[in-house]
Amino acid sequence: MKKLLVSVALAAAFGVQADEGMWQPYQLPAMADELKAKGLEIDAKSISKLTEFPINAVISLGGCTASFVSPKGLVVTNHHCAYGSIQYNSTPEKNLLKDGFLAKNFGEELPATPGSRIYVTEEVTNVTDKVKAGLENKVGNDFYQGIEAKEKQLVAQCEADDGYRCQVYSFHGGLEYYLVKQLEIRDVRLVYNPAASVGKYGGDIDNWMWPRHTGDFSFYRGYVSKDGKPADFSKDNVPYEPKSFLKVSAKGVSDGDFVMVAGYPGRTNRYRTANEVENQFEWAYPEGKMLRERFIEIIKETAPEGSDERIKYESLIAGLANYAKNFTSMIEFYGKSTMLEDRKAREAALTSWINKDSKRQAKYGQTMAELDKLIKESQEHQARDIILGYIGYTTMLPTARKLYRLANEKQLDDMAREPGYQDRDMTRFKSGLERIDRRYAPSVDKAVVLDLLTRYAKLPSEERIPALDKAFGIGKKFDAAKLSKVLDKMYAKTELGDKATRLAWMDKSVADFKASKDPFIKFAVAMYDTDMAQEKKEKELYGKLMKVRPQYMDAIIAYNKELGKPVYADANSSLRVTVGHVKGYSPQDGLVAVPFTRLEGILAKDTGEVPFDAPKKQLELIKQKQYGDYYVKAIDSVPVNFLSTLDTTGGNSGSPTLNGRAELVGLLFDGVYESIIGDWGYDPDTNRSIQVDSRYMLWVMKYLDNADNLLAEMEIVH
Repeated sequence: MKKLLVSVALAAAFGVQADEGMWQPYQLPAMADELKAKGLEIDAKSISKLTEFPINAVISLGGCTASFVSPKGLVVTNHHCAYGSIQYNSTPEKNLLKDGFLAKNFGEELPATPGSRIYVTEEVTNVTDKVKAGLENKVGNDFYQGIEAKEKQLVAQCEADDGYRCQVYSFHGGLEYYLVKQLEIRDVRLVYNPAASVGKYGGDIDNWMWPRHTGDFSFYRGYVSKDGKPADFSKDNVPYEPKSFLKVSAKGVSDGDFVMVAGYPGRTNRYRTANEVENQFEWAYPEGKMLRERFIEIIKETAPEGSDERIKYESLIAGLANYAKNFTSMIEFYGKSTMLEDRKAREAALTSWINKDSKRQAKYGQTMAELDKLIKESQEHQARDIILGYIGYTTMLPTARKLYRLANEKQLDDMAREPGYQDRDMTRFKSGLERIDRRYAPSVDKAVVLDLLTRYAKLPSEERIPALDKAFGIGKKFDAAKLSKVLDKMYAKTELGDKATRLAWMDKSVADFKASKDPFIKFAVAMYDTDMAQEKKEKELYGKLMKVRPQYMDAIIAYNKELGKPVYADANSSLRVTVGHVKGYSPQDGLVAVPFTRLEGILAKDTGEVPFDAPKKQLELIKQKQYGDYYVKAIDSVPVNFLSTLDTTGGNSGSPTLNGRAELVGLLFDGVYESIIGDWGYDPDTNRSIQVDSRYMLWVMKYLDNADNLLAEMEIVH
């Protein structure tokens, strides 16, 4: 079985490159001796058991990681992970983003953004044989649909237990499939967030940088019905009581100490081909960076700072800026690196290894050529696809399309519907429509759509979509003023900006949509046949890739096993564990970055202007050396942030950083600028994750925000 193959290769290589790798929990017992030698004090088997401490205290927020830190469902995560909920509850008159928020009791806690969830992973089951059975001779769209049908069947069986959310994840490009079962807590409330001048100190300027002085932490709480079952928001609900929770260390860590992280990393690309690397770094990242930066400019030009419109877009701005800077680093370090040459060399070595054995040649001989052909096919319309993809960040156009798709899907049996439109998805679908109220301003939406459609109109005629051109009146000779007037009328006449109207469309028929005079509904109807034809074409291609990519990964795993190299799957938002040490690095010749920053660094950076505008009370506490219980002699201060060699990526934000006893010593929230390219390859010299130190969290809570009620609720170990 592949599982055994991976474990054997892993055990052979772990001692050499242990800090690299995002490991599935089942793989950890094979590492027990090495983990113990590195500093793990608890049994390695316990980290592999999802229903036992400490892994059952680590949870997903569906995009970020978090953890339980009290017996009453108190959850700690990053400030930037709670940002949407903080924004949702903010107004110009009561700006929680700017001023911070603390609930002194359960009754003062605020509902998080609609659709907010806490997911507690309880079971992970290898379902590879069940997913692939009977599909051996299927190809293209038939194979894609066959896999999807099997996945939906497994999910439906899994979700027969009320209160659970299940999903099938593919590993190694579809070589293996695992069914993940998670308890879904639906009543999530905002408990505490420090002011932005603490939680976002340094802002976009310091993002991905070191030294760092950011208090990137906030607290939620999960609630359930009185019988302990997941339930929608109700004043009668009670705090969820987790099976275990993490103790918070007031002692923290020192330079060289062992640390580990359990979390839900989003996506890495360590096994992508040379062709994919070249296209991503030389085309996709530059284009994406430009579009994101322009998107931010449009928002800022259209919505004045401090206005309600700007508050609605603050979370989106933060996300766009984060990845614009990410892409900048990717491009910069790719230009300095030998990544493309290394990938080409790796593929040449793999091809040579395959050709040295007739059995390997028979099994993998055509794999590389087939994969490259399909990858090039997927890139044919990318200039158009990226523009239309960014329209997905706007509100009215995608909302109308999703609503009309729902009306069409509801004509089918539930199991025949597209994922995202089944009965199981309707609560999430409704929440998405509800969130729009605090994330949408017509002036901004229109300005962004106008910019993107102007870019689209400049594409070669063969890249244009007739139905889209007709819907917006885009002719052979582009008229920007005419398009602007078309959009003005659409935004003036639409009623989809009203929440009740949007929600009512969830129950309308296809005939109702076709009869509608709402301009965005009319657009969705006009585009539907084209959208469905395009989707079918994409599934045909993806179905072919789903056949070839696993063959490629099978060859890589077999080759790596022979070389004694570690084998771990690329991140895919499923639960992973990484291990490492507290350690500084040398970002460039002549510079050495130490692993800890101190309170005094906040004073040194402070200008009184955003984003270096620490609260006056905090500045006074630091000047007076009010270190309290969290003073560390080695640095003669309270540590704020620290560096580690942990192998992490987006989605790991909010992950608890644990010591060898599985006590929380920090929250992972970022990586250094030089490590951004780590999504494509781990470099032990420059790959560093940034954590907010548990001692700084406790110091802010105790001395700055007087969060004594929460400190009393947590178990703090000295």
